[in-house]
Amino acid sequence: MTSPAETSIDAVPAGTVATAPGPVLPEPGERLSVRREDRLEVYGSGAFLGGGEPLHRVEVPAETPAAPLDDGAVLAEPDRVRAVGGDGATRWELPHPPWRGGLGTPRAPGVPSVSPDGALVGVVVPALAEEPGHQVLFRDERTRLRYGRDVLLLVEAANGRIRASRPVNSCASVVTQRWHPGGRLLALSCWTAWYSWSTWWVAPRRDGLHLRGSARMREVVGFVPGSFRALTLRRAERLAPGDDRDELAAHTIGTDEPVALYDLAALTGPEPDPGEGADERESEAVFEDAHLLDARHVLVTARHQPPGRRPSPRHWLCDTATLRPLGRMRYPEPPGPVTPLGDGTWLTEGVRGFHRWSLPAGG
Repeated sequence: MTSPAETSIDAVPAGTVATAPGPVLPEPGERLSVRREDRLEVYGSGAFLGGGEPLHRVEVPAETPAAPLDDGAVLAEPDRVRAVGGDGATRWELPHPPWRGGLGTPRAPGVPSVSPDGALVGVVVPALAEEPGHQVLFRDERTRLRYGRDVLLLVEAANGRIRASRPVNSCASVVTQRWHPGGRLLALSCWTAWYSWSTWWVAPRRDGLHLRGSARMREVVGFVPGSFRALTLRRAERLAPGDDRDELAAHTIGTDEPVALYDLAALTGPEPDPGEGADERESEAVFEDAHLLDARHVLVTARHQPPGRRPSPRHWLCDTATLRPLGRMRYPEPPGPVTPLGDGTWLTEGVRGFHRWSLPAGG
C-alpha cells in the first residue's frame, strides 16, 4: 500500500516571471521584495507576477541584510542599523558594537523584520560584556572584544527611536524573525555555534518586550494564517549522539513544549535493511526548509543525495493541523528555491526566472 508520503501530487503551472534570478521574499500588504546584487526592489504581487515595474527600488551595498520600508529600506550593517529613503539618503542610524567577525569580515547575521503595519522594526544587535565573568561563549579574536548576550531591539521605523529592548540568550551567527500577521507577536530564532537554534515568542507591549514561550533546537517557520499557532523546523546538526533528527513541530503560544510533532525521517521511508549494499544504506535526504503556503498546507523541502549521483530536490506537502504528509510534489522539471505567496501558490527559482505553481483543484 502506498504511504501518503509516496503519493504524487502534481504541481499545477500558474505562470512564469521572466526576470533575472535573485532571492524573492513575501512582504506585508501583498508585496514582494527582490534582492539584486546592489539594490532592493519592491513590487506589488500582481505587478511582479505580470512582469510589471517595481513600486520602488533602493540601492543597498552588496551582502548587506536589508528589509523594505514604505519608500526605502532598513539596513543591518556591521556596526549600525540604518534607514535610507528611495534616494539613498540616510534617514536615521542606530550605532552598536561591531558584529563578531572572528577571522572573517563582520556581518549582521539576519535581515531586520518590519511589522505588518510598517511602524516597527525588530532587529538583533550584539552587546559587549559589562563584567569579565559575564561574557557568553564568544571572544572575537579579530577585535579582542568580549561579548555578552545579544539584544533584541524594537525600533520605530519613522525615526529610529528604540521603543523597547531585551537581552536574549544567544551569540547569534544566524537570525530569523517572523511577525504574526496581526502584529501582536514576534517570533525570534537565533542560531549560536555549538548550541543550535533558540526560539522565543515575544509580545511587544507598552511596557516592554514580554516572552510568551520558547523552543530549543528549532527555527521558526511562521504563524499559521488565522491563528496563533506557530510552526518550527528542526534539522539534524550532529550536535549530540542519539539526539540528531529532523522534525516539523507546532506550538501554541504560552507553552514551551510542541503541541504536535512529526519526524521527517518518515517521509523518506523505513531504514534500509542491514543486509543491503553499502551504497543503498548511504542514500539520504537533507531537509532544508519549510514554507507555509496557506492555512492548511506547508511545503517541506529537502535535497535527496543518492550515493555516486547528483543530489535532486524533493518537496512534500504536509497538513498544518496534523503535520503529516499529504503527498510528494511532482514537477515537470527539477524545482529551485521556494517563495510562498500566501495564497496557496508558490514560486520556484529557475535559471531564466521564476515558475509559479498551485495545487490541483480541490487540493
